[in-house]
Amino acid sequence: MEQHGKRPIQNVIAIIPARYASSRLPGKMLLPIAGKPLILHTLEQATRARNVSLVLVATDDERIYSVVTKNGGSAVMTSTEHRSGSDRVAEVAEKMPVGSIIVNVQGDEPAISPRTIELAVEALIADEQADMSTTCEAITEYGQLINPNVVKVVISDQGYAIYFSRSAVPYPREMVNKYGSLLQAFASKPKMLSRFRKHTGIYVYRRDYLLKFAGMKQSKLEQIEMLEQLRALETGAKIKVVEINESSIGVDTTEDFERVREVLEGR
Repeated sequence: MEQHGKRPIQNVIAIIPARYASSRLPGKMLLPIAGKPLILHTLEQATRARNVSLVLVATDDERIYSVVTKNGGSAVMTSTEHRSGSDRVAEVAEKMPVGSIIVNVQGDEPAISPRTIELAVEALIADEQADMSTTCEAITEYGQLINPNVVKVVISDQGYAIYFSRSAVPYPREMVNKYGSLLQAFASKPKMLSRFRKHTGIYVYRRDYLLKFAGMKQSKLEQIEMLEQLRALETGAKIKVVEINESSIGVDTTEDFERVREVLEGR
């Protein structure tokens, strides 16, 4: 696939982890949307990011590898033993030049905006203190706030992540005491939603930090919440968070797939 945009000022490599197995939606990377497999949509969106110099799909499945390469993309076969997408990305990143910026683009986000990738990359390059960067977006409805599959992030005034959680954080204790429940608090004061941010699943790492991170044991908070970014926070990493305006849809269920298909086929 042709790379678009200006020549990047740094060696920025986007790696898309893509496995065939999925507990909730097996084979989702190859499900057809608008005439082509889901993974190709994600690959094309990442390729359009102007500050990315190379895009690779990292997979443990020959079917995904074949689809990507036969359609002009670049793919790398990786171990079948990885626990997470970050570990799969790290295996590929280890072979990349020292000093590279590594972008982990989730394979199941075929509607991700190239601008989202660009903003996350720019944020890390601009902040020498940050080890990694990620993105967030506004929560617009109460259902998102209480959905444990929607990860919330709390951000400092300096723009760094303080905590990630599947729960509603920061918890509005006084408002809940006043109105009797979280639901009633938001029904009475819907503008309270503006305090909350949804974490979106793109990560940008300095290569050296990613390799260090992948070599760490799971942390206690990570095991409790099942969020690997908490491992980074618990071990002292600084995670820059950029707010974005263009939403993406992660495909974890059949319902997610139908939603994203409507979006992409309606373009």
